[in-house]
Amino acid sequence: MNSSKGDRCFDDIATKFHNNIYGSTKGRLRHQLLFDYLSSEVELTAKPLRVLDAGGGTGMMTESLLAMGHDVTLTDISGESLAFAKHRLSEYSSLTVMHTDILSLPRDEPYDLVICHAVLEWLEQPYPVIEKLMSLLKPKGHISLSFFNYDAQLFGNMCYGNFDYVEKGMQTKNRVRLTPNYPLKPKDVLKALECYPVRVQHMAGIRCFHDYMRELDKQTSQYDALLALERQYGKTDPFMWLGKYFHVICSNNVR
Repeated sequence: MNSSKGDRCFDDIATKFHNNIYGSTKGRLRHQLLFDYLSSEVELTAKPLRVLDAGGGTGMMTESLLAMGHDVTLTDISGESLAFAKHRLSEYSSLTVMHTDILSLPRDEPYDLVICHAVLEWLEQPYPVIEKLMSLLKPKGHISLSFFNYDAQLFGNMCYGNFDYVEKGMQTKNRVRLTPNYPLKPKDVLKALECYPVRVQHMAGIRCFHDYMRELDKQTSQYDALLALERQYGKTDPFMWLGKYFHVICSNNVR
């Protein structure tokens, strides 16, 4: 594989990662918002699409798309994550699993929809990966990127009073294993996307309010109200820039 030494592989904690993320309101909310936005921006009901879920881990988004009848290729560098996904999704014949890093993906038949969610922030060099993903996209296809937001991470740590951590550039010797290593600034990614023949048709912050709530129990007790507010304000200034994750959907202008 061609992944860099600093790229994060979850072979050691795949099951823990899945349970910690998707067993919590933060994972549930993130998945629900991403799927809602995909459904509103991409035609998912007219016909089966050829979909790439690049770095899709344990296959949560893959599962949602398989259930709609799409042909999904799930890839990851973590064999443990893929084994977990294959076991969970064994009923679907339209699933293809590839144990590989994104840069090593074959350029055979392009995809109608390319998804790369919560991956770029774990990579030492995310921009070559974006370039590779663009090369796998069909004309008039769509690409969906979401990534951990550096600006929101900085804002959150200032709100929490972690001033020493911020002064150190939010870098420590002892990293929290589920905290992304390389958060990205949304405006840097949007600037990079200008190099490609794509149109940005959607931008949103994911978890613009959830992670800043002072009364944490309301993340669960008032989940539906919180979800409604995230949907209402997540695509508007200034709130979208404060989402812990940033989401972009682009359409390929090449004909």
